[in-house]
Amino acid sequence: MYRHIFGAATLCLAATTASAQTEMPFALDWKFEGPAAPYTLAIDNGYFADKGLEVTISEGNGSLDAIPKVATGSYPVGFADINSVMRFLDQNPDAPVVPVMMVYDKPPFAVVGRKSLGIEEPADLEGRILGAPPPDGAWAQFPIFADENDLDMDAITVEPVGFPTREPMLAGEEVDAVTGFSFSATLNLIRLGVPEDDLTVLLMADYGVDLYGNAVIVNTDFAEANPEAVTGFLTAIAEGWSAAIDDPDAAIASLLERNPAADADLEKRRLEMSIEANVMTDWVQENGFGNIDTDRLAAAIEQTKSVYEFQNEPDAAAYFDDSYLPSGDVLTLQ
Repeated sequence: MYRHIFGAATLCLAATTASAQTEMPFALDWKFEGPAAPYTLAIDNGYFADKGLEVTISEGNGSLDAIPKVATGSYPVGFADINSVMRFLDQNPDAPVVPVMMVYDKPPFAVVGRKSLGIEEPADLEGRILGAPPPDGAWAQFPIFADENDLDMDAITVEPVGFPTREPMLAGEEVDAVTGFSFSATLNLIRLGVPEDDLTVLLMADYGVDLYGNAVIVNTDFAEANPEAVTGFLTAIAEGWSAAIDDPDAAIASLLERNPAADADLEKRRLEMSIEANVMTDWVQENGFGNIDTDRLAAAIEQTKSVYEFQNEPDAAAYFDDSYLPSGDVLTLQ
C-alpha cells in the first residue's frame, strides 16, 4: 500500500541532476540503526550517484547533533529535529540552516517506562526518576508533553544520563522511565532483556504534542549555490525510503555493511516501526512524502511558545523551505 507514495521521485531528473560528483557528506542524527537504512541503501543502489552526487554518511549523537554541523558548513546536509532547529534559529537568527524535507511526519519522541516500576500513564511520572540525555530531542519536547498532561515538573526527578547508559539504567531499575525515540529506546530495552510486556511506551504525539519530527536540513549557503544538487539529494532520499519500504531486508543488509555488529532482525523491526508509526502516516499517504502542512507548523510554533520564550517573533517561513523538493511542492501519490 506504500510503494507508490514516492513515485514522483522517479520522474525525469533533467531539471534536478547535479553536476558530476558533487560532494555532499550527510550528518545523521544517530547511529547506523534501522531507520538509517534508507540512506545507506540509497548509496548502495546508486541513487545519489545517478544524480552526480558523492554522498558519505556520518553517525550522529542525538537529534540536535546535526544542527550546528550544518549551520557551520561542516556538512551541507543533515538530519535533525525541526523543533530544535526552530529554537536554534531563534537563538542564532543569521545561521544558514533550514529544514527542506520532512521525514518523521509523526515524531518518535517518547517516554518509555516499566510497568513493574509503576509507569503506565503520564501521571505516574510524578514522584519518579526520569532519565533524560540533555542532547535528546525527546527530552527537548518533554516540557510540552508535561504541560499538555498537567504534570508538575517539580515533582519529577530528572536524572541527566548519557545515551549509552540510558536504557541500561532503566533495565537496571536505576530510573523509572527515560526519554528517547520510541523505536530506539523500546528495542534497546528488549535487547537488554526487559520483557516487552513490561514496557510502557508513551508516544508524545498521542498525548497532546502536535509537533513534527526529524527532517533533512541543509546549509542555505550551499543550497543557494547548488540548488540542483540539493533537489537531486532529496530525490535520492525519497528513492531510498521507497526502496527500503519495498524491500526492508535489502535495506538492512546495506546497513549491516556499515554496522556489522548490529542484530539484523532487531534493526529490521526498528526500521519497520519507524515506517509504520513515523513516516507513512495517514497524512503522508493522502498528501505525499516530504512536505508539511503549514497550518500544522503554525500550530506547532504556538505549542512551542507555551514552554519556550522566543527571543524573536517566530517566522514559519524560516523553519521550512519546500522549494528544493523534487516534483514541485511534494512527492505525491501515483
